[in-house]
Amino acid sequence: MYDLLVGLSVIEASSFVASPTAGLYCAQFGAEVIRVDPIGGGPDYRRWPVTAAGDSLYWENLNRAKKSVALDLARDEGRELLQALVRATGQFVTNFPVDGFLSHDTLATGRADLVTLRVMGWADGSPALDYTVNNAVGYPMLTGEGPAPVNHVLPAWDLLTGAYAAFALLAAIRRRAATGQGGEVRVPLSDVAIGTVANLGGIAEVLYADADRPRLGNTVYGLFGRDFTTRDGMRTMIVVVTHRQWSRLLAVLALEEAVAAVEAARGAAFAQDDGARFVHRDALMPLFEAAIGNRDHADLAAAFDAAGIVHSAYRTMREAARDPRLVADNPIFAARDDNPSGFAYPAAGAFATMPQLDRAPPVPAPRNGQHSERVLAERLGLSSGAIARLIDAGVVGIS
Repeated sequence: MYDLLVGLSVIEASSFVASPTAGLYCAQFGAEVIRVDPIGGGPDYRRWPVTAAGDSLYWENLNRAKKSVALDLARDEGRELLQALVRATGQFVTNFPVDGFLSHDTLATGRADLVTLRVMGWADGSPALDYTVNNAVGYPMLTGEGPAPVNHVLPAWDLLTGAYAAFALLAAIRRRAATGQGGEVRVPLSDVAIGTVANLGGIAEVLYADADRPRLGNTVYGLFGRDFTTRDGMRTMIVVVTHRQWSRLLAVLALEEAVAAVEAARGAAFAQDDGARFVHRDALMPLFEAAIGNRDHADLAAAFDAAGIVHSAYRTMREAARDPRLVADNPIFAARDDNPSGFAYPAAGAFATMPQLDRAPPVPAPRNGQHSERVLAERLGLSSGAIARLIDAGVVGIS
């Protein structure tokens, strides 16, 4: 964690991935992020993966460094407390619907400079999930091979939306600092997805060609890149993104003469042209398959590393979790044995590294309602007696 956002407090009422991610990123840079959930947890409180006791490792990690207030949001008293917390704090992150008791207009009554960041499915308010938005923008029909669509397992649009939402929240706060004006910022998953497609040239590409891009399996579009199998059966991905890498790849594999013969036969020049390497991959790939298939992985990996060639063997996530370079020796991680689940493991903090600043270790996630009493006292000025009555009435939950 870093302290760049110390002094900024945010109320978060959200679930699943995108909206909690926005709060997580703010918390990792020092903001006080106060989650408000139903008593007993929201719809994602037990989401898989879970421990044998049913504690969600997913929830535990998306909500690190946050505080937790538990309210009965089915009752007017609980909803009014959440509204009061939002108005008292001035910054609000949510994926609740546009209308209802958490609408921006309702919340801004009495707090005109309120900044609301609302993560949505579709811009018109219709519900959507990462996996349905991904289908809508066409990526499953570009993935894999054959006629059937292939979904990927990474919720990329949720994560991009969460990151963009955190950025948009800070931009709106900066605007308020300059003008005194609050407002609502809406970030729909659908817009992040189709906007990203456009930013990568995808919309222009299909409209220009009046055709969809072919499905290429593990081949990288427009570059020389694909998976290969070494002599000892290791499958590795090799991708060339610079002309120097191309020349060094040929040298390591002793393929200069063979590739020159392809150039002569095809009337092509590969040294300075990514696209030509891609177009003529039918002639190039068999050469590389044979050369790589004659080398053991350890020998090849050492030669590639020495030459600055980008490659990586395929492995399981279990293997990645035990890779010192990725986890144990990586300063973004720190071991935690005080997680709510009781399971001790390395926890991730801020992904950015600032060498000039000290990095604080990641903070564990809260238990549901862990900070209810303190937050209600500090933010709303409620007395201990008033809070006790709310707890007794079942309006406020504590851990």
